[in-house]
Amino acid sequence: MATMKKKDLNVERKQGGLITMPFIFGNEVGEKLAVVGFSTNMISYLTGQLHLPMTKAANTLTNFGGTGALTPLLGAFISDAFAGRFWTITIASVLLQLGMISLTISAILPSLRPPACKGGAACKEADSGQLAFLYVSLLLSALGSGGYRPCIVSFGADQFDENDPRQKVTTWKFFNWYYFCMGASILVANTVIVYIQDNAGWGWGLAVPTFAMFVSIVAFVFGYPLYRKLDPAGSPFTRLVQVSAAAYRKRKLGRVSDPSKLYENEILDAAISVGGKLVHTDSIKFLDKAAVVTEDDDPKAPNPWRLSSVHRVEELKSVIRMGPIWAAGIITITAAAQQNTFSLQQARSMDRHLGPKFQIPPASMSVFTQTSMLATIVFYDRVFVPASRKLTGLDRGVTFLARIGIGFGISLLATLAAGFVEIRRKEAAAAHGLTDHGAAAIPISVFWLAPQYCLHGVAEAFTSIGHLEFFYDQAPESMRSTAPALFWLSISAGSYTSTLLITVVHKYSAGPDGSNWLPDDNLNRGKLEYLYWLITLLQFFNLIYYIICAKMYTYKPLELRKEKDTQDGVELVGNANA
Repeated sequence: MATMKKKDLNVERKQGGLITMPFIFGNEVGEKLAVVGFSTNMISYLTGQLHLPMTKAANTLTNFGGTGALTPLLGAFISDAFAGRFWTITIASVLLQLGMISLTISAILPSLRPPACKGGAACKEADSGQLAFLYVSLLLSALGSGGYRPCIVSFGADQFDENDPRQKVTTWKFFNWYYFCMGASILVANTVIVYIQDNAGWGWGLAVPTFAMFVSIVAFVFGYPLYRKLDPAGSPFTRLVQVSAAAYRKRKLGRVSDPSKLYENEILDAAISVGGKLVHTDSIKFLDKAAVVTEDDDPKAPNPWRLSSVHRVEELKSVIRMGPIWAAGIITITAAAQQNTFSLQQARSMDRHLGPKFQIPPASMSVFTQTSMLATIVFYDRVFVPASRKLTGLDRGVTFLARIGIGFGISLLATLAAGFVEIRRKEAAAAHGLTDHGAAAIPISVFWLAPQYCLHGVAEAFTSIGHLEFFYDQAPESMRSTAPALFWLSISAGSYTSTLLITVVHKYSAGPDGSNWLPDDNLNRGKLEYLYWLITLLQFFNLIYYIICAKMYTYKPLELRKEKDTQDGVELVGNANA
């Protein structure tokens, strides 16, 4: 028996590690080429091919982005409760593949698009049937992304044992290089794929990322024997509800003065605390009542709806404590969402020539975002972390909360700069008599937009990776798929907030003369800079809110378990505060 346990442990140790990264990163590249390959330039497809008004097209795009970022909650639940991360990623990738095939078909078949515009006649907007086919394709893609996104980053981090000090450092480096790999694939999508779409047509422009997605699925499945695969530990949401129900049932009990008397059951919690046990904290004390043993409770065979262990109570506390930090990311996502909508429309109206013959596709302006993000990740990992480590003594240089806060501040500067650039663009239009010619190219270089795109990229390198680190580290072990889902959920909330904000501004900024901050037909007559500055003001108050939340935050108290060989195989001994 002892020999068998040792053998199983050795097999587990041989699995995972750096050897699995090519397969995992390869799958990430294919997914990003597929999703970003059409979403970045989708505003052009909706307005140019389906002839949707700009505001409707912008809201369609942000709604799709919001839905795509909302579905990870479903994917995370399936992964943590039933299927495990490997199979959830595989099935979700196939769903995404089907969505991409449908989108490619919609771009190839003329019957799925309205006829091309003729002369000065009004363009015919896509009918309900054509839009329905598009929406089904987008829904399949969103469902596929929903299963993929929350699992791939956690699955990659699973390949390293956080109880091993050497591998724990590698785990945090993984988040940087995972995001670097993702950014590099987005950069290719924003340049090569967008160029194909604008010059070779949307059929080829969608077929290429569809094929890339197929290759990535094959590569990911091929690496199956090498992966370190953790078994699902049951529905984490059910446990959270059970703790809430137990605390409510015992709400009339007095407060617990001695935490050592609260219910503990390491055997019951073994499957959900492999990496360590959560210990009691003094925050949210109401929930402690769920772990109070009364005369009606049987500690040997507890009813989870009446009695919860301290570990399970602390799981719920950890999720609740993450809430305010999660909410702070919404406004930053709202600000970044404008890059693929109104910033893109600004670029379309400006001089995009790079040499006498070549024009930069409007959607490729996000290359500045991705390039600056990639450069910042390298700088952060190679320069910033070693330098700050000497000052703070922290392995990561600064805490992930500090990293997120820096990103929030840079994002605010990006939105502020965007407002001033819009004023400069409209001044150039007025100087050349083009204010009333919304479709005319304004003789002002598109590179005026580069600073705001670059600042958004720098902000993303700090904020997004900081959020991924935060959610993965602070989420309960049994909710490691749910943790990245919270990251994507903030993106969903930010996208829907953008839709709501644009809708409200478009409605209530309308003047009696027909003027509007966000006109559908002529951006030169609008007040887009007011929208940017409104978002800047929201970001300022959000930054103050975040600083308060970060200072008040209580880190997850984890008691690590160390391994030693015994006659029975492996025994968990020793404690260390994480």
